[in-house]
Amino acid sequence: MSAAKNRAQQLINDNAVVVFSKSYCPYCDSSKKLLDGLSAKYTTLELDLEEEGSAIQAALAEISGQRTVPNIFIKQKHIGGNSDLQAKSDLKELLQEAGAV
Repeated sequence: MSAAKNRAQQLINDNAVVVFSKSYCPYCDSSKKLLDGLSAKYTTLELDLEEEGSAIQAALAEISGQRTVPNIFIKQKHIGGNSDLQAKSDLKELLQEAGAV
């Protein structure tokens, strides 16, 4: 397993909620605002600010089948992107189960 894939998997395994993001991405901002609005604790990795960001993004495509950001995981389960997160009617329950709120 590559170092980038290891790092991505470690973040997913060690955190209740992970948002793989890019600092300039409006969809990423929208996802983070939604989580902030629910007072959720989450970990963000800004791929455009990471030296190995593109390698991590490629690894995420292998892990989740999704190459775009935001790439969101809750309780080690791939949720999808911003539209998937916004459409989750049970988001608050998911976050509670994960221990993020």
